[in-house]
Amino acid sequence: MSYTVKVNKKALGIISVIVLVIVGGFAYLLSGSADKMIKQEMRTENNRTSDSSITQEQPASAPAGSYIDYSSTVIKDTAGTKLLFFYAAWCPQCRALEADIKTKGVPPGVTIIKVDYDTNQTLRQKYGVTLQTTVALVDDQGNLVKKFVAYNNPSLGAVKENLL
Repeated sequence: MSYTVKVNKKALGIISVIVLVIVGGFAYLLSGSADKMIKQEMRTENNRTSDSSITQEQPASAPAGSYIDYSSTVIKDTAGTKLLFFYAAWCPQCRALEADIKTKGVPPGVTIIKVDYDTNQTLRQKYGVTLQTTVALVDDQGNLVKKFVAYNNPSLGAVKENLL
């Protein structure tokens, strides 16, 4: 007993193309995720390397600068000069300023404290912050000394020039 199957060549071609597109799409998605993970790991490693080289180059008398996230006790727990950086993840200028901070490193004796602009309305009101990228210099008690809006010039150099 033998069976003969007629195959429509056009239908077979279309099915082959669909299968290739699906398989290729999965491969592309998987490679993109792998690339993102590799790039993130490289950035993390580069930050560790640059942070350690910055620390090693600082004179022993001046504590290394740091860039940290805000907490309710961070102002009283931090020595030296304190800058509150009102940051919003959706803000391109904020991301540019943060990248510059991470690339150039925080000056010795200075702590830049990253404050979430969207969730810290109380702090925004306290310091009169109405625009993301605002950086506020505060004293040891958390009182405002001076503030600078880095929106038009989101660079560490501009922050240093205006606040330090």
